[in-house]
Amino acid sequence: MHPFLVILHLAAAVMLLLWAVRMVRTGMERAHGPALRDALRQAKGGRFGMAFAGMVLAILLQSSTAVGVLAAGFAASGLLGASMGLAALLGADLGSALVVRILAFDLSELIPLLLLTGCVLFLKFEARQVRQLGRIILGIGFVLLSLKMIGEATAPLRHSEALPAVITYLQGDPLTAFALAALLTWAMHSSVAMVLLLASLAGAGLLPFNAALPMVLGANLGAGLIAVWLTRGLSIEARRIPMGNLVFRAIGAGAALLALWVASPPLDWLGAAPESRIVNAHVLFNAGLLVLALPFTGPMQALTALILPRPPVVAAPVQTRPRSALDRSTVRIPSLALASAKRELLLMGETVEQMYRPVIDLLAGAQDGQIAALRALDEEVNRRHTEIKLFIAEVNRGELKQEDARRSIELTDFAINLEHIGDIIAKMLLPLAEERNRLGLRFSDEGWAEITRLHERVLANMQMAMNVLISADIDSAEQLMREKEVLRKLERDSQNRHLKRLQTGNPASMATSNMHLELVRAFKEINSLLVTVAHPILAEQGLILESRLAGRSSQMQEQTA
Repeated sequence: MHPFLVILHLAAAVMLLLWAVRMVRTGMERAHGPALRDALRQAKGGRFGMAFAGMVLAILLQSSTAVGVLAAGFAASGLLGASMGLAALLGADLGSALVVRILAFDLSELIPLLLLTGCVLFLKFEARQVRQLGRIILGIGFVLLSLKMIGEATAPLRHSEALPAVITYLQGDPLTAFALAALLTWAMHSSVAMVLLLASLAGAGLLPFNAALPMVLGANLGAGLIAVWLTRGLSIEARRIPMGNLVFRAIGAGAALLALWVASPPLDWLGAAPESRIVNAHVLFNAGLLVLALPFTGPMQALTALILPRPPVVAAPVQTRPRSALDRSTVRIPSLALASAKRELLLMGETVEQMYRPVIDLLAGAQDGQIAALRALDEEVNRRHTEIKLFIAEVNRGELKQEDARRSIELTDFAINLEHIGDIIAKMLLPLAEERNRLGLRFSDEGWAEITRLHERVLANMQMAMNVLISADIDSAEQLMREKEVLRKLERDSQNRHLKRLQTGNPASMATSNMHLELVRAFKEINSLLVTVAHPILAEQGLILESRLAGRSSQMQEQTA
């Protein structure tokens, strides 16, 4: 086979592997995201409990990086300390290694069954949970298929004249092999995929074990780099968790590489086949790192505070205010002025999203400082709302085309609705979070799952509404409009299930009954206000009715027909 075709086949197989691993993770997040986050946030048993929770989550998500980013997000919200987050990430690294161990078994005979089952569940069922289960099964099938493709694509390399020279060099320079694997793992953003690739190459007879072992250690260092890179834009508290994990992994991988270089210990006991040795070495390294590093998460927290100190607080200049997109110079040019108002409206929507996103975390453990910061954002929402209305009113004093006049009214209406959403958050949701925290109330497991599911659905619709505002896309507007009925059904179902829990005497449901119903009602109201951005787009196309009320005369005609 031509070398170009070999590279093409190998690249395609590796990309399929990366996509398949991501497919399993996203399927699990979409199906059980709230439950997985709660499992990490509410883990019991101190550092050992957090490590176990992190390990289980990494197995389910097939990614220790996902757990690291999740822990960093909790740290940013003040819900998780760096020491506990580090424990969870150390456990997640072992869970990720166990995933590699499972996938490394020869399960190629299951590929047709997994692909068939996954396709049927995903394509033939409408239920969200069933479809995501199909997505997960499909992802596992694609992982196994990609590993088979890697083996087939690398078969011609056994007869390559250049490969022995490359392997010989890597065998003689473990430091280069270590650095190369770390860089490739960071580039691939998946240590699972990288170690599986190394195992496949070893199984094909292309990568000797003594060259692969430094690369396995490098892949573990690269795995630590991924989380540091992905959280680089978060707060200092959030970044300390992946940074501490990276320091642990750098020390562990460096020490293991030095031991291999100096002592060259016999490692035949790791397995008979080269691929088994590689995978077992990966599991052994992460298990050893967990045992040795877990007692030192406290000191590592102090070290990361020195590595990533808080920036000095600089006094804000007087009359500092968030930027505005309203351009007064365009007031006499209606098309430009309305475009300016739309940009300001988008900034207003982003501020509302900043208020709404952390509500679910505050309901789990509110802090006074966080709530005060969100209330300050409500003041910004109110200011933007007032300025948009006044700006559009000034534009309307000039001569406008009928289309521009209609659009100005639509933008004003949506600004009013966004301001109302801000009030719902500030005056209803935040007080509920304060009350839950003050009284120490706890929702039932079923009730909390319903609340988190509704919160996530509304958050997704909020982002969709901003996209519809900018694009005016008809298909997106229709999808957003359908979400109104979905939320109405979810609210009704949640209320019915809540009443059934009250009938059974569930103490948690009885203690939080009013709070549960108010939250569900508030989420539905927020969603209804968001959907209004789609009304004028669909009305213009004749795709929306002016009233849901059936006329009496039409009903009488149907009855007499």
